[in-house]
Amino acid sequence: MEKKFDLIGFGEAMVRFSPLNHARLEQASSLSLAVAAAELNVAVNVSGLGLKAAWVSKLVDTWSGHYIINKGREHGVDMSGVKLIPFDGRGNIRNGLCFVEVGIGPRPNRQIYDRGHSAISGAKVDEFDWDNILSQTKWYHTTGITTALSDEAIEQVIVSLKTAKKLGVKTSFDLNFRSTLWKPDKAQKVMKDVIPYVDVLIGNEEDFEKMLGLKANVAKGYSKIDPVSYRSVAEKAVELYPNIEVVGTTLRDAKTGLLNDWQTVMLYKGDFFVSRKYENLEIIDRTGGGDSFASALIYNILKEKDPQEAIEFSAAYSALCHGFFGDWNWAYKEEVERVMKGASVRVVR
Repeated sequence: MEKKFDLIGFGEAMVRFSPLNHARLEQASSLSLAVAAAELNVAVNVSGLGLKAAWVSKLVDTWSGHYIINKGREHGVDMSGVKLIPFDGRGNIRNGLCFVEVGIGPRPNRQIYDRGHSAISGAKVDEFDWDNILSQTKWYHTTGITTALSDEAIEQVIVSLKTAKKLGVKTSFDLNFRSTLWKPDKAQKVMKDVIPYVDVLIGNEEDFEKMLGLKANVAKGYSKIDPVSYRSVAEKAVELYPNIEVVGTTLRDAKTGLLNDWQTVMLYKGDFFVSRKYENLEIIDRTGGGDSFASALIYNILKEKDPQEAIEFSAAYSALCHGFFGDWNWAYKEEVERVMKGASVRVVR
């Protein structure tokens, strides 16, 4: 039976505020607005690549809720699954905010979250008809960020993933450890109930250590990561959870705030694939690179692409994301294919 959507994402969304020109927040007299939302980032990106995407969540009926919904719609994402609830005027239930300073030189990016009492963190399982929602899609995507929001969110993620597997829907989960939301001991306990329902697992070596208790031999600060080192933790994850078909991540060597080396890797059904390395990648904004990788990987698996082509496409697509301000990737599929082939960066006329 033909599905209405290629992908449905579920999670939290925040309005993102950023000062321009690498200013600190306390310096700024104006702020640029965007949306910060891991699962919505993926839905927006796969929509831009030509797939049919939807996003499910719960927001408060204020300007910020409408801003998020409208921005998703602008990018072709079906937002009809978002539940809007009345604003009580006191902020007891609210939409989260995110403040991002884009670093430069030796100063890294800095993210400050104001997400307490967000609408989705308190959503009960019976508020979403997961059988009906997930019967409409080929693929379901969520993350460790949403899982970490609350005990209610944990239950929501587990129930939705179980439902997806019951319905034969492919699932992906980005570990995305956030130290501001929970501690490794709780994360590892929860992941034992989450990962058995995941087909495609995405995460870097810090995520594997903090979320799954799988440690690799890497440099302090997880810099200069060797693809071989990542393979070892990916294989450990598959050994622990044989249901996992694909494990992937991005490898970043942050030389300065605006100059990084970039590469992507994937363990695909037992075989290991490594992309070309993008050395001295110049950066406008590094936020969203990981979600771009996840988006491209999902796109290529749905399109049944060759694994090496899939990892090269994912590397090029996520590298291009660094050239756009905000979390969403504005790169065209044709641009990605040109970059994959090593095309010149001369002006395209």
